[in-house]
Amino acid sequence: MRTGLRIRDATAADSSGIARVHVDAWRSTYAGIVPQGVLAALSYAHREANWLRLLDALPSGHCVFVAENVGDRIVGFSHGGPLRAGPSTYAGELYAIYILDAYQRRGLGRALALQVVRRFLRQNVRSMLVWVLADNPARRFYEALGAQLVQTQKITIGGAPLDEVAYGWPDISRIEQGQHPAEDT
Repeated sequence: MRTGLRIRDATAADSSGIARVHVDAWRSTYAGIVPQGVLAALSYAHREANWLRLLDALPSGHCVFVAENVGDRIVGFSHGGPLRAGPSTYAGELYAIYILDAYQRRGLGRALALQVVRRFLRQNVRSMLVWVLADNPARRFYEALGAQLVQTQKITIGGAPLDEVAYGWPDISRIEQGQHPAEDT
């Protein structure tokens, strides 16, 4: 990761900054994938209230990290916790990684994912899954981290049928060590 950025545990005071990144990243990432009406209806205030509720009483096993620039402005975040849906062979789930466009391709996504992985490992969680829209080009990021395609499912967002894919890491310690299956050959 390039200098000038730092990652730390999120607090309730970060809810506004996380909400801004969440909404802005959704609008840029999912333009042309998710119906425009859904993206236009996204609200900073609604997302902030949701993040404040979550961060005020973070459920057991959850972790949220923020990435800040030199001006202490939140430019990205990651969120992980216990598996919500998917094959029961996975224990943890990377719920979200969102980064503002101007800060992408700097190693920040990997650094945010590593924070979740390290927290999971300290909690004795050894495997992880992430769900991503199939048409999201950022899904290649997970492949580059060594994730394997595990499952696909149909979902509906704003009335539009979409494909969602699950990527899994049976052994997340390999992410921390920088080892990926393709490198083992």
